[in-house]
Amino acid sequence: MRQAPGVLGRRFGELLVDVGLVQQDDVNRALVEQEKSGRSLDEILISNGVLTEDALLSRVSEYLGIPSVDVTKLSPEPEALRAVPVQLSLRYHVLPLAISDGTLRVATADPLNYTAFDDLRLVTKLEIEPVLAVSADIRDCLKRHFGIGADTIDQLMRESGARDQKEEIEGEDLTEDATIIRFVNQIITEAINDRATDIHIEPFEEELRIRYRIDGILYESPVPPSIRHYQSAVISRVKIMADMNIAEKRLPQDGRINFKLGGHEYDLRVSTVPTPYDESLVLRILNRSSSIMQLEELGFEGDALALFKRMIDRPHGIILVTGPTGSGKTTTLYAALDKLNSVERKIITIEDPIEYQMHGITQIQVLPKIGLTFANVLRSLLRQDPDVMLVGETRDHETAEITIRTALTGHLVFTTLHTNDAAGAVSRLLDMGVEPFLVASSVIGIIAQRLVRRICPDCKEVYRPDKADLMALNMPREQWEGVTLCKGRGCESCKYLGYKGRIAIYEIIPMTDRLREMTVAKCSAAEIKKQAIANGMVTLRQYGWRKAKEGVTTLEEVMRVTQEDSFEDVEIFDNVLPDEGGSFRAVGD
Repeated sequence: MRQAPGVLGRRFGELLVDVGLVQQDDVNRALVEQEKSGRSLDEILISNGVLTEDALLSRVSEYLGIPSVDVTKLSPEPEALRAVPVQLSLRYHVLPLAISDGTLRVATADPLNYTAFDDLRLVTKLEIEPVLAVSADIRDCLKRHFGIGADTIDQLMRESGARDQKEEIEGEDLTEDATIIRFVNQIITEAINDRATDIHIEPFEEELRIRYRIDGILYESPVPPSIRHYQSAVISRVKIMADMNIAEKRLPQDGRINFKLGGHEYDLRVSTVPTPYDESLVLRILNRSSSIMQLEELGFEGDALALFKRMIDRPHGIILVTGPTGSGKTTTLYAALDKLNSVERKIITIEDPIEYQMHGITQIQVLPKIGLTFANVLRSLLRQDPDVMLVGETRDHETAEITIRTALTGHLVFTTLHTNDAAGAVSRLLDMGVEPFLVASSVIGIIAQRLVRRICPDCKEVYRPDKADLMALNMPREQWEGVTLCKGRGCESCKYLGYKGRIAIYEIIPMTDRLREMTVAKCSAAEIKKQAIANGMVTLRQYGWRKAKEGVTTLEEVMRVTQEDSFEDVEIFDNVLPDEGGSFRAVGD
């Protein structure tokens, strides 16, 4: 990462020591961290808790006799933004704010960077009035007003002379251009730094839109408007990195990119589809360096944790994990396998793709193009003498039936299904054509899960919710009367979203004798869910409501990812526990 002159230098650290804000040891440690991360000095000191934004702005402002501003609450004048070349603003990390009486006011995090002010004075022919602002706020404002890679695109426009032209420049002419390569790398780097799980590159008639999925929600990332002239080059560059055929634009393609950043390796799975305005790309980001999460970290707790652990300790049968794409099913299954992983057990997985490398576990990547499908691999795996198997996804009748028969021959099998809730998994298997008696005799339990965003711990605040919002939950009144909840105010740590990270919520159905009878009788998903609730199942909405009352997530998040429960004619129990014989009963039975 290129460092902005002055902002990241020792001189600014000496200033902070002189005004009594920090100790020299604090600055020395921050400088060492700065060499690794490239972040600005004030940003590191603030994140380390050594310095606060308010103290920084007030003390340095008073010491130097210059005003301070909160640039996040200001709207720079268009005339001021146009007066300074983009490259100069980004190089010196300054934000032009306004022009008045021949003076340009600029926000800077380093008021001692006189070289920057001299260059600005020379280029703009204006006097320069610096005002103090926090480095991270300036960076965010520069990105918002100029877009990702603005300096890169500005350089490319000047080199190609295409600033005002309307036609698009052919991608094949620029795919190996250093500026295009740098711009694509900036897109990926920005996404990783923002904790994004997916990058969406979407061409439209008048723009190339780039969006990041962060904590399950898509956010548009600002890019320079002129990037639309180079959209073919950007798309072709990504396809070259993913080892795709750049000449084929009529058919969907899949590829992968290995990307290294900050000592970590990332696996990017790339998918393209043709659209009227070029190809639309989605890049799924997988961190190969990340460790397997424990069940407790995922959101399992109390009775739900005890129940799930009891299920995975069974010697044979199927455990189904359901939920939509991106709901964390695979992460939950990896956590379960990590609990079971030992030298006494042979564990084999069949996945598409392999998201985490697990030591001591045999992992197989399916390759449908050569006939290496889930069903075909399953047929061969029994000769590998496994104890535990993970089938990444049960998509069709053939895979479902082989998986179930594998469980019936004495193996513990984990697999995933795409259903809206846990009860729907039984109906889904029956719809695939699996015989009801096979489902009833093989399934141990079913788990449905969703991911809700965590409230940012740095800006969490308590409030009393509106009665109308609580009534929309359709929960018994005694569960919410007089309750107080939490929400995120929005801060620099969470990029003013109010959320940071995600946690899973669950509903678990252990297969009881009564549920097996209902499965054989082909009862509907609604009837199975009703019986499961009567048995003591905590629904997704109830589980989410617990997390909201604990201050982990918000009421809005629970409402967003769960559907309304109907408790009509059903007695609700607080939990379900296994009895000594290994079957399950509702507390109160």
